[in-house]
Amino acid sequence: MKIYHLVASELKRLTATSMAKLALVALMAVPILYAGLYLWANNDPYGNLKDIPVALVVQDTGSTLDGKPVNYGQQVQEQLLKDGAVGWQVTSAEDAATGVRDGEFDFILTLGPDFSNALTSAGGNAPQQAVVQLTTNDTNSFLATTIAGQVAEKVRVSITEQVGKEAALQLLNGFAEVRTNLTDAVDGAGQLADGAGSALTGAQSLQTGAQALTTGAHALATGASSANDGAQQLNSGLQQLAAGSADLPAQAAALNDGAQKVAAGNASLSTQASQIATTVQDATNQASALHAQIVAQINSSALTDAQKAQLLSLADQVDTAVVDGNTKVQNATVQIGTLAAGSAELAAGTQKLADSAPALSNGIASAASGASQLADGTAQLAEGSAQLVSGAQQLTDGSGQLATGLGTLDTGIGTLKDGLSSGLDEIPNQTADQREAAASTISDPVAVDSSAVTKASNYGAGMAPFFISLAAWIGIYALFLIVKPLSRRAVTAFKKPALVTTAGWATPAVLGGIQMAAVFAVVTLALGYQVQHGWGMIGFMVLTSATFAAIILALNILLGSVGQFLGLVLMVLQLVTAGGTFPWQTLPGPLQVLHNVLPMSHAVDGIRQLMYGGNLDLAAGDTAALFYWLLGALAISYLGARRLTRHRTLRDLRPSLIG
Repeated sequence: MKIYHLVASELKRLTATSMAKLALVALMAVPILYAGLYLWANNDPYGNLKDIPVALVVQDTGSTLDGKPVNYGQQVQEQLLKDGAVGWQVTSAEDAATGVRDGEFDFILTLGPDFSNALTSAGGNAPQQAVVQLTTNDTNSFLATTIAGQVAEKVRVSITEQVGKEAALQLLNGFAEVRTNLTDAVDGAGQLADGAGSALTGAQSLQTGAQALTTGAHALATGASSANDGAQQLNSGLQQLAAGSADLPAQAAALNDGAQKVAAGNASLSTQASQIATTVQDATNQASALHAQIVAQINSSALTDAQKAQLLSLADQVDTAVVDGNTKVQNATVQIGTLAAGSAELAAGTQKLADSAPALSNGIASAASGASQLADGTAQLAEGSAQLVSGAQQLTDGSGQLATGLGTLDTGIGTLKDGLSSGLDEIPNQTADQREAAASTISDPVAVDSSAVTKASNYGAGMAPFFISLAAWIGIYALFLIVKPLSRRAVTAFKKPALVTTAGWATPAVLGGIQMAAVFAVVTLALGYQVQHGWGMIGFMVLTSATFAAIILALNILLGSVGQFLGLVLMVLQLVTAGGTFPWQTLPGPLQVLHNVLPMSHAVDGIRQLMYGGNLDLAAGDTAALFYWLLGALAISYLGARRLTRHRTLRDLRPSLIG
């Protein structure tokens, strides 16, 4: 007898009666119902979040921003209702609290009265965080609480991005205004630097003119002093002459000689006085022109009004003193000229003095009076020229200080201009559109550019490899409730353990393959999941089912009904360690070891690689692992069947509790 006959005999036994056929069909449908219904129920739960009832409570009273009323709470409400990520229901705080306790709402999202005030508080002295209050109730659904946290985080990120963009835009607009003002400041600093340079040049010219004025004033003072000495000598001589005029007739000859000398001295004095008068007049003219320049330079300088007034007062004093001194000098020169002419006439008239002694005596008295006036005038000229020297020196010192101060000012203004220009270069010159784009970038600086090497079409497709593998185990486990692991009659009759073992494995393996084909049809046709390597996946599913059949066969041959129970325990253990829901790296250390060893882990990974279009080398490794389990389980089954061909135990003769 061959394997085919043994398999056919077992199938005939399983379909011998209507009840047997019904039982076989029911058990064959177990993995289809399990995988199909579970994947159908969880096909796209995230796509149906819009049906989750969520209470939205907005109590925001609003605030003001830049003098305009704002209400971020209402804006958030409108955005949430527009997006419709969940089933938002706007309600009061009291109704929301009652609803979340009674299960009417899964959770509550509340925006308090101070929501807008908190968001706008960053521009004041007491900034505070705005609070999005989340109220959950795990009795409604623990996963709903997890979803609530994700929804609240998305709301928080959205609010942060919106408010951050407005704040960043306000900041950038402020920088743009600062840049405009700074540009004006740079231009003004340039103009100020030009003015300071001109003022410095004028101050230097003023200093040069003041030094020339001082030199001229010194010359004037020296000439005035000489003129005063001569006038004093003349006055003294005339006074003596007047005193001695009573003896004029007797002394006429002597007087004529003296008169000639006086005439010559007066002529010389007149010449010197004329030269001095010319020099003084030139100095006065220069001083007047210089005074006008000084006044213009002071008025156009960057000095304070007080400093300008002080310098203008000093310049006016100097100019007045110069003009007064010049007037006195010119008057004295005229008088000296008159004196010189008189002396000449005196010399000419000395010959007639004897004949006209009385008239001469009167003339001498008049000359003495004029000489006295001349002495007084030259004294005043000397005093005025001394004051002119002092004023000119003060003007020289002041113009020097002015030039030094303007030099420092010019250097400082240059430094200011350079600093303002450097600062201006550091501020971006952005248009309104560029500032808008920059504000968006500042408020949301990081974007996630996600790319997938492989991708499941939805949540159900993501869970399919795990539930297909679990369905394969459950299907084989259910089949062994009616399929006999070994034909005891064949074991006794043929004593060929390899033949009997292969036949015992082939029956559930064939039925499991049919189950996997049906599950594959449900996954691809009924649920519409995409499969990248269809033939490879269905072949891998059949191998998975055959491997599970070999494992449960080995447990049944070795331990009987206890082995059948251990098959259930092993299923639970693999359900935990297969990594079908959470990454297997999150498991405790001992369970991670079991994950790498147990067959369902390789089944889940292999189906993922083939279904999503992943790494075929990894799928080949998973295939090899299942083959090792298959061969190992068949080897153990063979050893068990071989033991039965040699001897029996009381346990072998005792009927199984399962059947």
